[in-house]
Amino acid sequence: MSIPLSYTLRNLAARKLTTVLTAGGMALVVFVFATVLMLEEGLRKTLVETGSPDNVVVTRRSAGTEVQSQVDREQAAIVENQPEVAYGVTGTRLASKETIVLISLPKRGSDKASNVLIRGVGQKGIELRPQVHIAEGRMFRPGSTEIIAGKSVAERYTGAGVGETLRFGQREWTVVGVMDAGKTGFDSEIWGDVDQLMQAFRRPVYSSVILKLNDPAMFPELKARLENDPRLTVEAKQESVFYAEQSQLLANFIRYLGMILSIIFSVGAIIGAMITMYASVANRTTEIGTLRALGFRRNNILSAFLVEALMLGAAGGITGLILASFMQLLTISTMNWQSFSELAFSFTLNAEIIFKSFGFALIMGFAGGFLPAAKASRLAIVDALRAA
Repeated sequence: MSIPLSYTLRNLAARKLTTVLTAGGMALVVFVFATVLMLEEGLRKTLVETGSPDNVVVTRRSAGTEVQSQVDREQAAIVENQPEVAYGVTGTRLASKETIVLISLPKRGSDKASNVLIRGVGQKGIELRPQVHIAEGRMFRPGSTEIIAGKSVAERYTGAGVGETLRFGQREWTVVGVMDAGKTGFDSEIWGDVDQLMQAFRRPVYSSVILKLNDPAMFPELKARLENDPRLTVEAKQESVFYAEQSQLLANFIRYLGMILSIIFSVGAIIGAMITMYASVANRTTEIGTLRALGFRRNNILSAFLVEALMLGAAGGITGLILASFMQLLTISTMNWQSFSELAFSFTLNAEIIFKSFGFALIMGFAGGFLPAAKASRLAIVDALRAA
C-alpha cells in the first residue's frame, strides 16, 4: 500500500509560498546550467558547421590556426594539384589559396573596436562553401578592391554595409555584398580577392589552401602523401575537424566556468529545498503519525516525501528550461582565442541539453529532500501522535 499522489499534491498546494520560492530557486539554477550548455553548444555548432567533411584545410605544419600559418606559392601549387582534388563544372580544380589577416573595426554606435578576420579567397572560394550565399548585393569582382561582409559583420561594424567603404591595408575597399553563411563562422568574416589582399598587406605567402575531395574516403591517402612529401612542410585536416578543434579551447573554458557557477548555485538551491522539506516534516508530524497508525510503512513515508521533493525539482526544471529557451533569440559575440578575432554565435537548445538540465533539477530535488524524508520515515508512531 502506497500513499496516493494526490496527498503529495495537496501538501504542495497548501504551502504555496514556500513551494513557489523553493521551485523558483531551483529554476534559476537550472536556467544558469542550461544557458551554459546552450552557450557551449552554440559555439560548437557555429564552428563545426563552418567546415565540411568534403573539404580539406592545408596549413603549415604545427601552425594550429590559419592566422599563424604560412604556405608559400610553390608548396600551394603542389598541394592544389594532388589527384584527389575534385574538378568543377568549368574543368578547373576546386581549390582556393587563401590568406588571413586581422584588422580592427569600430562597432556601430560605439567607440569600441574589435578584431575582424579578413579572408582573401580564390575564385573557387565561395564554391567550396555551399553554406555561404550572397544575401544582399553581389559577389566581389576578382582583381578589384571590392569585398563582401559576413552578415554579422555588416550588422555590427561601422562601414561594413553594402555600398559603404572600409580602409585597411592602405587602400579603400568597397563593400559590394553581404553573405549569409547560415550562422557559421564565416558570418563573422570579410572576404575579398586573395591577390589584392596579399598585395595590400605585402604578404608573399598564403595562409592556407582549401581543397574539395572527389571522395572524403580519399582523405587518409592525401594526408599521408602531403605530410610525407619532403618538398612540403604542411599538415592536412578535414575542414570539419579543423574548425571543431578551433572551438575546443573556448568551449572548455565556458563549460568549466559554467559548471563551477552551477555547482555553487545548486548548493544554495539544495539547502533551500532541504529547509523547506524539514519545515514540512515539522509541521506534519501528527499527519505522519496518523499515516503510520493507518498501516503505512516507513518506506511509504520516505517515498512520499521524496516524491514531493522531486516534484519541486521537476517544477524548477521545467520553469528554468522555459526561461532558458528564450535565450535562443539572442546572438552574442566573443573573442575566438584561436584566431584572436570576434566570433558571433547564438544559444542553441537541443534534446540532450533538455535531458541533462531536467536530470540536474531532479538530482537537486532528491539531494534536498532525502534527509528530511529519512527523518520523517524514522518518526515513532507514539511520539508523532503525541506532538499534537
